[in-house]
Formats: sequence, C-alpha cells, structure tokens
Amino acid sequence: MEGGAHSAAVDDYVKAVYKLVESEGTATTSRLALRLGLSASSVSGMARKLADLGLVEHRPYAGLTLTEAGRRHALAMLRRHRLLETFLVQELGYGWDEVHDEAEVLEHYVSETLLSRIDARLGHPEVDPHGDPIPDADGRTVEQDARALSTLEAGRGGRLVRVDDDDPAVLRHLKERGFGLGSEVLMRGRHPFGGSFVVSLGRDDEEHLLGPELAAAMWVTPRE
Repeated sequence: MEGGAHSAAVDDYVKAVYKLVESEGTATTSRLALRLGLSASSVSGMARKLADLGLVEHRPYAGLTLTEAGRRHALAMLRRHRLLETFLVQELGYGWDEVHDEAEVLEHYVSETLLSRIDARLGHPEVDPHGDPIPDADGRTVEQDARALSTLEAGRGGRLVRVDDDDPAVLRHLKERGFGLGSEVLMRGRHPFGGSFVVSLGRDDEEHLLGPELAAAMWVTPRE
C-alpha cells in the first residue's frame, strides 16, 4: 500500500488502535486520546471517519476494533515504521532513542519500491531496534518466546529482547544505564506495596530501580 493511500492522521489512528489492542486488549476513545495527545472529542470524530472508511468497528462504550482491512493497513504502517527505524540505526548510525520521531514522519511518504529495497538491503530483519516484530510484505511476523520483565521471580534472569516504549527519554534512560537488546538482566526483587523492581545487569552487582510500568514494557527471554 502506498503511503498516500490514506491521510497521515488515518495512518496514525489505525496504528494506534492496533498497538492498544495488542498491549491492552481494547482501544477505548479515552486511551486513544491519551496515547495520541488529543481531546476525546477529536478522537470520537476520527473514530466515526475510520468506521466510514471501513477500517474500524466502533461500538459506544466498547471501544474500537479493527476490521480486516484496518488490520492490514495497520500492519503495513508498522512495517514501514519499523523498517525505517532499523535503516536509520543500521545504515545511518542513529541511536535507538533517536529514530521514532524520524520514522513517524517518513513512514507516510516512502514508496513500496523504496521500502522493498530497504528491506532487502537490511537482509529482511525480523525485529526493529527496540525488538518489535517487523511484519513482512504479507503482514506476517515472527514472535519471540518472551515475557515481561515484571513477571520474573526474584533470582530469575533473562536476555532483554524487546522494549515497548517509544519515549526517547525512557530509551535514553535505559541506554545510559547500560540496558540494550541482548543485555542479561537479573531480577533481584521488588520494593513493597507495588514499588519499583530491583534488577542488575549481567554479573554486575550494581542495582537498578525500574518502575512497574517500565518493567512491564521490557520483555526478556528467561534463562532456564
């Protein structure tokens, strides 16, 4: 699908619906408004437009669900975004905390021909610099056997394979503390009453505190 087939706003909404349903199981207008930084009334108006375009089904108080056409479009946009992020990191030397906003702009305008050549140049990668799966041209992804860091028991460890966060400040925070894809992370415990998780990297005894939301957004392949 060419980048200009729908407006950039439609592209962003459909992608946001997909990611919310993937992570939370539902995409309400209030959660969409929060994710996109828009008013609830603006999101409600766009929801009606998306329904008219046949991209979503919108039931009051039940949230939005993607139609098959909407799901295909969302996967196509995610493919664009994640391939561009990977290209920026591997070919142009960007850091993983620098690529999201650049890809957000470029994804709406790159042609399918250029996207295919980028994919081939990169060797058809399966994940982007944050570990998110990259859909292939048919919308298929390879899922990793991973679990949220926040679910590890104390004393268990694993290899960091994905970070579900687009916030550059969060990614920069992790990078400055030595976290990156492939890092070995050990769960040491958690502060009481729903407090921060305490982890360390590799054989390092230094402890790092991770808030519950961040720990839930970090995915690891547990060690046996």
